Amino acid sequence: MTASTAVARFDESESLLVAIARYTGNVGTLRRGNTLRPLQAGAETYPAMLAAMAAATTSICLETYIITADQTGDRFADVMCERAAAGVKVRFLFDAIGGFGLGAPFLARLRAVGVEVVAWNPISAWRTRLPWAHRDHKKSLIVDDSVAFTGGLNIADEYAAIADGGGGWHDVHCELRGPIVRDLARLFRATWMRAGGADYALASSAADAPSPGQVAVRVLENSKRRRRSAGAFRRAYIRAIRASRETVHLENAYFLPDRGVRRAMRHAVRRGVDVAIIVPGQSDVRMVEYAGMYLHRTLAAAGIRILRWTGPMMHAKTGVIDSVWATIGSYNLDARSFRHNLEMMVEVVDRDVGELMEAAWQRDQAHTEPFHVESWNRLDWWHQALAWLAFRFRSLL
Repeated sequence: MTASTAVARFDESESLLVAIARYTGNVGTLRRGNTLRPLQAGAETYPAMLAAMAAATTSICLETYIITADQTGDRFADVMCERAAAGVKVRFLFDAIGGFGLGAPFLARLRAVGVEVVAWNPISAWRTRLPWAHRDHKKSLIVDDSVAFTGGLNIADEYAAIADGGGGWHDVHCELRGPIVRDLARLFRATWMRAGGADYALASSAADAPSPGQVAVRVLENSKRRRRSAGAFRRAYIRAIRASRETVHLENAYFLPDRGVRRAMRHAVRRGVDVAIIVPGQSDVRMVEYAGMYLHRTLAAAGIRILRWTGPMMHAKTGVIDSVWATIGSYNLDARSFRHNLEMMVEVVDRDVGELMEAAWQRDQAHTEPFHVESWNRLDWWHQALAWLAFRFRSLL
């Protein structure tokens, strides 16, 4: 090792600590020694997940909000069945409403070969509390306690590549290796047991294993102390936006942020930061789209760039700030994610990952159209009225 190399590595480590403190407020909040690979849409995500599952030797823990008994769902079922038959312990957790259309044959096929199947918060006529409000919106896959995946993709043909016969929905997932995988494994186990799954022991910690990388990551989730833990997502975004110096670039499928987030973005614009958000051009939840337009007009007036996606549904929930802070997950900046759903996202401080995320955001920007105040003014009066009404009921959407 040359002297110049040693100095460069020391400076890089020092700058990482400074960046962690700047964007998160505490150098001890993130786990170091990981690798993180962003995965774009179903074209990259599904092959990576399926390959990891097919190579499993001890365990597969799969959690999803939506899974459909279509070509994509069958591909995942095939691998789960094959691995379970080979002696791998396979646990499958899905949301009862997200997987409402699965049907008994799909689940019976899994159970017949030993896959443990649990549904989160099933609908029951005799339950006094309405079950549909509290959903498991998380998406995670942990294989052999050594590799994990999380992000925004559900398991359905809509997310598969158009070339593979899918709908080509735009979304982002990531592959993780390192100490952070154990955090994801613990979180899966906690949710699994809350849903009624049988207890099991986590794999022993591999503390003496070499670190696969240097990426600093933490998992944010809201399974405990609902109000406080739900606020962790919001606080992370606000803290990083307040720390921004050059860019705040987000992609969010159901973008209805509260006043605190909006205030942080407006202040960033006044400091000269480029604040821009990619939102769906046509949402799969039209009332959210209308409510968003009513809000977006005021954000655009404040200098925040609103960019409407022109391709198939934009379902991502990502952020990248100053090409160094980034987040990937299931959390929408809306009331439903904050108040009702179980959510999860990874917060990352790393220059290489940040630059990858920024490059992907720039590519995505080329497939958008700007939404200006003039865009709002050109809408018919009844579209404006519907948007106003939808915004008034945004907490229910």
